[in-house]
Amino acid sequence: MRRMTRRAGIAALLFAAVALAFALPPAAAAEEEEEAEEEEAYAEEELSDCLDCHDESARYPVTPILATPHGVKADARTPLAQQYECQTCHGPSAAHIEDEAAPGVRFGPDLPAGPQNEVCLGCHQGGERINWQGSVHAASEIACTSCHSIHVLEDPVMIKDRRPDTPVMRRGQTAICFQCHAEKRAEIHKTSSHPLRDGVMLCSDCHNVHGSMGPSNLVKPTLNETCYTCHAEKRGPFLWEHAPASEDCGNCHTPHGSNHPTLLTARVPQLCQSCHLTGFHTATAYGAPDPSSPAFGDRFVGAKGCLNCHVEVHGSNHPSGVRFKR
Repeated sequence: MRRMTRRAGIAALLFAAVALAFALPPAAAAEEEEEAEEEEAYAEEELSDCLDCHDESARYPVTPILATPHGVKADARTPLAQQYECQTCHGPSAAHIEDEAAPGVRFGPDLPAGPQNEVCLGCHQGGERINWQGSVHAASEIACTSCHSIHVLEDPVMIKDRRPDTPVMRRGQTAICFQCHAEKRAEIHKTSSHPLRDGVMLCSDCHNVHGSMGPSNLVKPTLNETCYTCHAEKRGPFLWEHAPASEDCGNCHTPHGSNHPTLLTARVPQLCQSCHLTGFHTATAYGAPDPSSPAFGDRFVGAKGCLNCHVEVHGSNHPSGVRFKR
């Protein structure tokens, strides 16, 4: 009885294997047929045929790409080094050439971002773009072409531009970022700001727009680490640490612009008094009720206020620097 049961089980397995073998060829044939249809959708024309229409006089001239890294045919990694050249990025375009239908993939800031970004990420997935998936710009469905232009000699987003808010200078990275981040354009014109409008630095010096492990797409994991890339003297460690400074630069400073000195979030001494309400001396602006009294204008809070004495507010290595006076 056991032998019969075992034989029946083996026979069932053999039957299933044979059925599976007969089922596979139609699926494989369907896949081959699909691949053949896709091959037919690609045009046999070469780059020169594209340039017949898309030359310098065209609405969308593309000839400058030949002088960029994307156009190096000797580099096997580039689009033009592949079998279908322009169609490597633009997708199957036989219909586009025959009757001027839209190409397989259309690029532009006003078109769906998904198909465009999928093409770009096919090559540009690693490096600084490793955190693109899940980033703020990806979640907002921002297309690569909203910022980047590849059919030009120099991508504007890679250019440092002076006075990005005026039409007299060429359009560079800062001006492109300001198209969406208009509030930052206003902030850099405050009395104290980082030198973005002078072309000394770029948005990408602090931010990785393709995503990062830090807040606000910062290039480093924390705000302080990002600031220390330029302001290394504030890093420490110090013998006497000022806790708010070592904790977060944003406790006292705002990065894009302020109407207070040195990008402070408030004017001294009011800024200091937000934490130091009491101490070894008065923390009020008026030391006497009578304006004629010499003590009326307290010297501790006049002019630069706290910074008249506490000059090393970020930290001190002096043995007697416990009050950050030296």
